Amino acid sequence: MSSVSRHYVLAAGGTGGHLIPAFALAAELHQRGHHVALITDERGAAIPGKPDYLTSHVLPPGRIAGKNPIGWLKGARGIWQGRSMALRLFDSFQPSAVVGFGGYPAMPTMLAARSAGLPIVLHEQNAVLGRVNRYFAGKVDAIATSCEEVDLLDSKYADKVTLVGNPVRADVLTLRDQPFPEFAEDSLFRILVTGGSQGARVLSQVVPDGLAMLPPTLRSRLQVIQQCRAEDIEAVRQRYAVHGIPAELATYFEDMAERLAGAHLFVGRSGASTIAELTAVGRPAILIPLPYAMDDHQSANAREIVAAGGARVIRQPAITTENADKYRGDRRNALLREQADLLQKMAKDVCLQIEAIAKNPQTLANAAHAAWNCGYPKAASDLADLVESFGASPIMDVIRMEKTSPATGGKALARERAQ
Repeated sequence: MSSVSRHYVLAAGGTGGHLIPAFALAAELHQRGHHVALITDERGAAIPGKPDYLTSHVLPPGRIAGKNPIGWLKGARGIWQGRSMALRLFDSFQPSAVVGFGGYPAMPTMLAARSAGLPIVLHEQNAVLGRVNRYFAGKVDAIATSCEEVDLLDSKYADKVTLVGNPVRADVLTLRDQPFPEFAEDSLFRILVTGGSQGARVLSQVVPDGLAMLPPTLRSRLQVIQQCRAEDIEAVRQRYAVHGIPAELATYFEDMAERLAGAHLFVGRSGASTIAELTAVGRPAILIPLPYAMDDHQSANAREIVAAGGARVIRQPAITTENADKYRGDRRNALLREQADLLQKMAKDVCLQIEAIAKNPQTLANAAHAAWNCGYPKAASDLADLVESFGASPIMDVIRMEKTSPATGGKALARERAQ
């Protein structure tokens, strides 16, 4: 740990999956006496949880997508404008290094850092290297990963890679040393259901019905906390009332760490931050990966915790969307029937998987311990160590860091950078 105060810039795309680990790293660097600035887009600037001392700079994301040449031109112009704005920030802030967390809004900052000759560290939260991080992988000083196995990360970059894990919020990390909630054959069975920052409609459609299929002795002990979309919440409330299952519903829970602390089982998506929090705290899960996630990264995210025995996966068919509304007549009716059948099958799968994992207290406790063993509680500290190893203060001749990867158990990283 350095005793010299430096400046660092963090660049993160506008979703919680990118911003939450950026906030955690910012807190660690701030605690070490450094000054940190965040570059994101308008959506990212609105993500809850940003520390008060972390100044945000909003840049145009400049995403180039689709087949419309006009959209390409607008995206390219946004990237160029963002790059120019980032360079002006670098001139005034004088960062020692730039840390990119992926997402299209990070691209202009990464281009500016390359142009300015600044050291760059990438952090990949998912088990599949994201597209922006993939583009810059060969152009940066270091790549920090959250998983032992990262798809689409070229082996030729192995000497740049350090496994650190995915940093989580401090209030979640404090739960790691607390015991798993008491669970006996006659105790309450608390289930936490969330679908990411915007909720997931499929969970509102299948979880209440799946829980209603549980054996009466288990169903009578249920206590459900579920995040829903605003447009779904009343229908979900009625569903639980019909089934006679106590449920607390909301579109957003500010005290999510407290809810996670009391939960015996999690049901939801397998985004990177969700997996990081489940493994940091040690909570068993029924995971339903988002089938439309880019490069199917949510399925990849679930691999390690499932292989360890800490979670089970239910696949969501692509038909379980509102795409039937795009059609009329017989075609629409056929899609609606097919969707209803698939949702019913998913509900049955939810029932079977929950019954299997909660059939006795020891099974659930074993799954919780398996999830806990997959966690990286020092992720923020290890990532900060890696970041500090680049971009030394002018009064320091060499920064050297030697660290053993928590997963490989013997691969040491040594970095030297002379100023």
